[in-house]
Amino acid sequence: MQRFDLHPENPQRRLIKQAADLLRAGGVIAYPTDSCYALGCHIGDKDALERVRRIREADRHHHFTLVCRDLTEIAKYARVDTPQFRLLKAATPGPYTFLLEATKETPRRLQHEKRRTIGIRVCPPTNTTWSNSALVMPASDNARKQCSRVRCTIGR
Repeated sequence: MQRFDLHPENPQRRLIKQAADLLRAGGVIAYPTDSCYALGCHIGDKDALERVRRIREADRHHHFTLVCRDLTEIAKYARVDTPQFRLLKAATPGPYTFLLEATKETPRRLQHEKRRTIGIRVCPPTNTTWSNSALVMPASDNARKQCSRVRCTIGR
């Protein structure tokens, strides 16, 4: 297991590249979000997604979320009509996950089994699209304790 400590305002490019390389090589990452830690993997990596499912103890009904770099990328994975687009445009990037109808481009293993929906979130620009699943830790823990608990959970 590897840990990267990124500067919150000026993240080191070298460390971001190493994390992206880990994702491309089939790794699973834990990263802080605005509300909890999330687990992430590359969108096309079936084995990494199954590791996320095992770690989270998630079944086929779990809503996975695709982290997209912008609104244009959302259209590839979710059907968005005009009112939805306006809402997305007003709220993104931001701390929101939207459940939308998945397109045929969205891998079925990421979709809700019966509803054929996918969670979509727009975050600041990155170099890759990846899926994530939130791993919520108790709110009373501080960030360093949460990081240690995430490391323990992933390490099993």
